[in-house]
Amino acid sequence: MAKPRKVLVYRHAAVTRATHWINVLALTLLLMSGLNIFGAHPALYWGQKSTFADPWVSIGAEDKGDRMIGVTQIGSAKFNTTGLLGYSGKVGSREPVAFPSWATVPSFRDLADSRHWHFFFAWLFVVNGLVYWLVGLGGGHIAKDIVPTKADVTPKNVWHEISTHARLKFPKGEEARRYNVLQKGAYLAVILVLLPLMLATGLTMSPGIDAGAPWLVDFFGGRQSARTIHFLTATAIVGFVLLHLFMVVASGTWNNIRSMITGRYAIVPELRDVP
Repeated sequence: MAKPRKVLVYRHAAVTRATHWINVLALTLLLMSGLNIFGAHPALYWGQKSTFADPWVSIGAEDKGDRMIGVTQIGSAKFNTTGLLGYSGKVGSREPVAFPSWATVPSFRDLADSRHWHFFFAWLFVVNGLVYWLVGLGGGHIAKDIVPTKADVTPKNVWHEISTHARLKFPKGEEARRYNVLQKGAYLAVILVLLPLMLATGLTMSPGIDAGAPWLVDFFGGRQSARTIHFLTATAIVGFVLLHLFMVVASGTWNNIRSMITGRYAIVPELRDVP
C-alpha cells in the first residue's frame, strides 16, 4: 500500500494569524522596554514600600578584589552574572547596568523613553487582544478550538498527551488538525490568568490609577507587591513563549511557521484516515 502523501489543511484564520504576529511584536517591545524600566531600580520587594536594605531580588555590581562583577541576588543566595546581569558590555568596556544594551529599548538607560515605548505597546497589545477575543467569540473560534471538551479533560486523555509530549511524539493525521488539551490549557492560562494579572498590576503603578482606584493597590498587597507580581507574571509569559518556541521547532519549524503565515498546515493522513 502506498504511503499517504502530505496534505495541506486550513488551520489558522486570517485574524488569528494577524493578531499572533502583532502579539510577537508587542510582547517583544514590551519586554525590552520593561527591562529598561526595571533597570532604573533593579530590585523587588513585598508590601507597600521599598525596603532598600532587604530586597528579595536584586541585580547589581560589586567590587571583588581588583575587579567588578555582576551579582544577582535571590533571597540569601548570590550568583555571579557578569556579562549578562549587573555588569555587562564588551570586554574592556563593561559598565554596571542591570541588563545588557542589546536586551533593552532604548539600548541606553532612559526611563522616560522606555516608559513611552512600554505604554504604547501595552495598549497595542490590549487592543490586539480585544480584537482576537471579539472575533474569536463571534466566529466560534474560542468555543470550537480553545475551550477544552469533555473528552479532552478525561484523565486518560490528559495523561496520554503528557506522556506523548514528554517523549516529543506529536499528533498525526486528523488529530493534528486541532489543538490538544495541553495547548488549550496553556493558552487559556495565559489569556485568562497571566495577561489579566500583568495588565492589572501594571495599572497599579500608574499614579492616575492609584488616585482613582486605590483599592486595586490594596488588592495586590501594596505597590511593591504589585510590582513584584508584574515582574513574575512577565517572567512566566517569557517562559511560556520559550516553551512554545521549543515545541514549534520540535514539531516542525517550517510547517508551524507556514501555518501561521498562510494558514495552511501539512499533515500526513494515517492509514485509517485514508479511504
